[in-house]
Amino acid sequence: MAKRFHIRLRDITPRGLYPRSVLMVVLPMILLLSAVTYIFYDSHWRHTSRKLSQTISSEIQFMVELRRQYPDQFDALRDEASRSMQLDATVLENSRIPTEQKRLFFSALDDIFSRELDVSLDQPFWFDISGYGEKVEIQVQDGSDVIRFMAERDRTFSTTGHIFIVWVIGASGILIALALGFLRNQVRSILKLTEAAKAYGRGRDADNYRPSGATEIRDAARAVMDMRTRLTTFAEQRTTMLAGISHDLRTPLTRLKLQLAMMEETDDIRAAREDLRQMGAMLDEYLAFASGVEGEAPTEMRFDTLVADTVAALGGQATIRKADAVSIIAREGLIRRAVTNLISNAQGFGDRVEIDIIEGPHMAELVIDDDGPGIPPDEREEAFRPFHRLDASRNQNVPGTGLGLSIARDTARQHGGDIRLEDSPLGGLRVRLRLPI
Repeated sequence: MAKRFHIRLRDITPRGLYPRSVLMVVLPMILLLSAVTYIFYDSHWRHTSRKLSQTISSEIQFMVELRRQYPDQFDALRDEASRSMQLDATVLENSRIPTEQKRLFFSALDDIFSRELDVSLDQPFWFDISGYGEKVEIQVQDGSDVIRFMAERDRTFSTTGHIFIVWVIGASGILIALALGFLRNQVRSILKLTEAAKAYGRGRDADNYRPSGATEIRDAARAVMDMRTRLTTFAEQRTTMLAGISHDLRTPLTRLKLQLAMMEETDDIRAAREDLRQMGAMLDEYLAFASGVEGEAPTEMRFDTLVADTVAALGGQATIRKADAVSIIAREGLIRRAVTNLISNAQGFGDRVEIDIIEGPHMAELVIDDDGPGIPPDEREEAFRPFHRLDASRNQNVPGTGLGLSIARDTARQHGGDIRLEDSPLGGLRVRLRLPI
């Protein structure tokens, strides 16, 4: 069965706002100019030129007939024609008309004039409308002689049509230039808003940004800035609350640990101590996350160096296969903790861990492969939920709070990136961390 191909307008039009705006302005203008030019050419200029050519052709045919009927009086008749019809005629005895026809670049004039001469004359003819300045030369073969006519160009065809075309093209060019200048200013305001929104999304400030452009663009810019302020306030309140709760819980946890240490060692006591240890680990994660968010400003840093330092600090069996030199602008504390969580998770679930640092056209990628049990595709999104621990073999006998992947993805998205989980060539899980360059 043959495939059906559907051509959509968006597939053949530019994707950018400015190119589309230019197309919306220029294309109708070109179509309108083409229609006006065609109508003018067909209805006015071509019609006028044909009528003028008919007149000159009739006068030439009339002079040729006069020479045939009154050969002895042709000189006097020729002088009269020159005065009354502004048509100069010269007899070239024992001559032949040229065999090669001179053509204008704009051949429509040649076609019009040639057609009218062909209708009026029975004899062979030749003409040249490309030279002689304001004159047009026409030669007619009359027996063994040639009658050479010199006619005024203005009486042969319309010579002022190009002025109209020039005026239309010039006016259209001015209008298009004004429209493009206006569109460029509006699009520049939108692009500035886009860059500011991207900076806000990556946790950076756009201090030099000021709303500009049309009223609607200014309103959109103010809405984005207000939204950023509300989100920043919410994040600060959440972080402060998280840090406060974590700090306040340490005191009762410490008392419980002391009480358990003074009790007799039993299986229940050991289980309670393990629960308290995990609760303490959770609080450490909370406090580390909170301290990483508060007060840390984005800085430019070498991402490959940070990953290499993290691998060296963690030790273990992780190896770096490829390390492109790539720089990013980010909060170093948050990125270091996210990378630490990802690599330590891979080391905890696999015996072999291999790492690639790749510089892309827009993103820096950290690819971590392990040979562990992996995560089924339908459960990978669940792995990013806070406190969620999968029931599969990947989590057996492995300590953790269930916050590592959640904090790492939250960090990546704060910087305009993301984390994806894929199948690893080593047989386990591949974690792909992407951050904007």
